[in-house]
Amino acid sequence: PWWAVIPTSILPGVVLKACSFSSAEISLLPTGHRCISQAAAKIDVDFDYDGPLMKTEVPGPRSRELMKQLNGIQNAEAVHFFCNYEESRGNYLVDVDGNRMLDLYSQISSIPIGYSHPSLIKLLQQPQNLSTFINRPALGILPPENFAERLKESLLSVAPKGLSQVVTMSCGSCSNENAFKAIFMWYRNKERGHNNVTKEELESCMINQPPGCPDYAMLSFMGGFHGRTMGCLATTHSKAIHKLDIPSLDWPIAPFPRLKYPLEDFVKENQQEEARCLEEVEDLIVKYRKKKKIVAGIIVEPIQSEGGDNHASDDFFRKLRDIARKHGCAFLVDEVQTGGGCTGKFWAHEHWGLDDPADVVTFSKKMMTGGFFHKEEFRPNAPYRIFNTWLGDPSKNLMLAEVIKVIKREDLLNNATHAGKALLTGLLDLQARYPHLISRARGRGTFCSFDTPNDATRNKLITIARNKGVVLGGCGDRSIRFRPTLIFKDHHAHLFLNIFSDILANFK
Repeated sequence: PWWAVIPTSILPGVVLKACSFSSAEISLLPTGHRCISQAAAKIDVDFDYDGPLMKTEVPGPRSRELMKQLNGIQNAEAVHFFCNYEESRGNYLVDVDGNRMLDLYSQISSIPIGYSHPSLIKLLQQPQNLSTFINRPALGILPPENFAERLKESLLSVAPKGLSQVVTMSCGSCSNENAFKAIFMWYRNKERGHNNVTKEELESCMINQPPGCPDYAMLSFMGGFHGRTMGCLATTHSKAIHKLDIPSLDWPIAPFPRLKYPLEDFVKENQQEEARCLEEVEDLIVKYRKKKKIVAGIIVEPIQSEGGDNHASDDFFRKLRDIARKHGCAFLVDEVQTGGGCTGKFWAHEHWGLDDPADVVTFSKKMMTGGFFHKEEFRPNAPYRIFNTWLGDPSKNLMLAEVIKVIKREDLLNNATHAGKALLTGLLDLQARYPHLISRARGRGTFCSFDTPNDATRNKLITIARNKGVVLGGCGDRSIRFRPTLIFKDHHAHLFLNIFSDILANFK
């Protein structure tokens, strides 16, 4: 039976739903576990607990003890609590004090199909996969025999429209950092034409001077977050704590639309706001060109995530893409947080209906590995130009291929649409009942959020929810964001809404 391959520590407290087992297999299930009878069309196993179970406040005594230990080694002030990942299952995160919480934050939006998914456990237990997990290669010089095949099975099987090339990386920041480099190289090669690199370029780049180091820039948006490495920080504008004390670059920053809600009541105002921001983008490109600083690329998130879940219309992004093309800039879409299916499409920018696809798309988080897709014209023209020791990890590609199989088999993109509708409908209902606590409820798929009156109220609501068995995340100045896994379903949404409704009713 399927559960025989799973460590016995996983089984207590587990609920199995929509299971496609034979009667003989069901008879073998351990006592105390149930399989809810319902159609199992595209679902093999929906592996989950049946609800939160709280034993202490969070962080509890064991977490606080471990926080003290870690703080003696490094600054651990950002730690919320310590986790027991062996006992965490599906949509539920268990902490070291035995508290079981419905996790609607999922490791900052990075867990695709839940904790301890049986398909991934089975993958790790297959002997033929051991070498992939044990021997981490320097992929740029010594890749394994099946590396190209694995990329086709994983990343290239979900590549955005028009992007046939992919480079793997280890995280979102290095994905964007190296995407910037690819864009700058592409732009310089356009300017250089068929001419060879000059001796002056080779010598001047070694001392950080032009023409070897051209004065190029990436245009970004206020409220955007693209990472914490040096180049990425120049395009990150969500919180001062990310940037304080770090030297940066004089790169243009455009305003991002601040839409008014409900959208249907402010159609004209929002159109004017988006037009204003697009006009400013063009003005900045021209202004910087006059300063002899060329905007080589534009970077944008489909939904500004860390900056406060700021949305813009599909039309805004289509027009932004047109501006990039008009001015010869590369168009880079940062899908680090929005990619992987949470908006109801595998890539959030698919909602825009672009005729001409993005030039570069970066990814990480739910994709298990970092990296970027790009058009062939952005391919480096020499070895070692986009390079580091590991360039990602083949084991992550192996796991991603399995995740993609689960997403397709269980129709999880449609699930994100349906579960997201249940979640957002419930948030709008709570907003109508508690307008002094909730405003601007918004979302696409399960990628939902709302605003609170202020930072203090937001933080208090998150803390109360956690102690009631729900993990939420904050973003921007006063927003609460939802980042559940792709196996988050309608009944999870209703469970959360019932708990949160009680919190709001008793909030003081």
